Amino acid sequence: MSAPNFAPLKESKLFTPIKLGNYELRHRIVQAPCTRMRAVKESDGVNVPGDLMVKYYGLRASKGGLQIAEATDISRYASGYPGVPGIYTSSQIAGWKKVTDTVHAKGGYIFLQIWHTGRASPPSFLDGNTPLSSSSHPMDGDWVDGTSCASHPPKPMTGDEIQQVVQDFAQAAKNAVRAGFDGVEIHSANGYLLEQFLHDNINDRSDEYGGSIQNRCKFTLDVVKSICDAIGSDKVGIRLSPWNYFQSTRDSNRLEHWSYLCEQLASLPANRRPAYVHMVEPRFDEVLDEKQKIDSLVNDDKETSISLLPLRDILQKGGVLFLSTGCFNWENAVPKLESGATDLVCFGRWFIANPDLPKKLADGIPLTKYDRSTFYFTVPPEKGYTDYPVYTAEAA
Repeated sequence: MSAPNFAPLKESKLFTPIKLGNYELRHRIVQAPCTRMRAVKESDGVNVPGDLMVKYYGLRASKGGLQIAEATDISRYASGYPGVPGIYTSSQIAGWKKVTDTVHAKGGYIFLQIWHTGRASPPSFLDGNTPLSSSSHPMDGDWVDGTSCASHPPKPMTGDEIQQVVQDFAQAAKNAVRAGFDGVEIHSANGYLLEQFLHDNINDRSDEYGGSIQNRCKFTLDVVKSICDAIGSDKVGIRLSPWNYFQSTRDSNRLEHWSYLCEQLASLPANRRPAYVHMVEPRFDEVLDEKQKIDSLVNDDKETSISLLPLRDILQKGGVLFLSTGCFNWENAVPKLESGATDLVCFGRWFIANPDLPKKLADGIPLTKYDRSTFYFTVPPEKGYTDYPVYTAEAA
């Protein structure tokens, strides 16, 4: 099944070049990082990129295009989901090297999103250990293994544990470069560990990592600095989701809080300033539709400005590129770029179902519709992963 017809976009701003870090991109369509749970289990908690992942990313590579690979564990106990790859063992590095070699052979660029899931991980994924977080506040609901989150509240991290995770992020970045990645994207969004320190409904600490906005941003900023020191700032991006609800995140003043964080990022010295910030649009939600999400922000959160524009403006002054993600398609991507509200547009679900998405958008070829039921692990794993067709004139 295909989406509606649309005019070719090859003459639009979507297909103009832009420099990201030291990389000359030929277009502004980015493959967004999407968890797919197709890594091969090597041992308990250790999953390795296999041939299927090589094929998946290779199919979606394009000359001068940017891909951001799925969220990847920085350490053995960073994981919260089955089938999620890591970047902390030699076998994982070797598996990812096959992916990056395939992407580079097609002239593409690829970054790796790296994460620690914090309280989003159940003890069953941690050899029975208690999940870590900024505080002892559990998420609502159940973990992926069916266990009630409230039955095992997370452990507030000690200062030493925080410093160890900062080091783990830096080592993961080094490993990613060894694996051939052009850079890394720090995952400080969507309710995972770093964002668990940002939101004040979770972080009730009274030490240097809690209380004030400045303190709650310290962990994320320490990770940014450490990774820039490890691999170079031109190879570093970060993902943020100020208006996120996912995994029980409800900050009391999103605009003020993330404005401060963006001001800090933009004012870092060049050798510690990330090349880009990747933000999730306020309208996007994992559960609510677009109207429900915006209505909730207006009515429940009493937000006065539900827009990424103030944050974009802050970052632009510091020369930090802006990537937007969340509900983009052939109709709204170009206006977003032309308005100056973003530098690049990330596509997730449409890239899943359309391996040759840049070509289709350029030539006005109707897009294949995605099947949500196959987003995560399927049997067989190829289903909804590497079986979406690439457009050919003969098949049209």
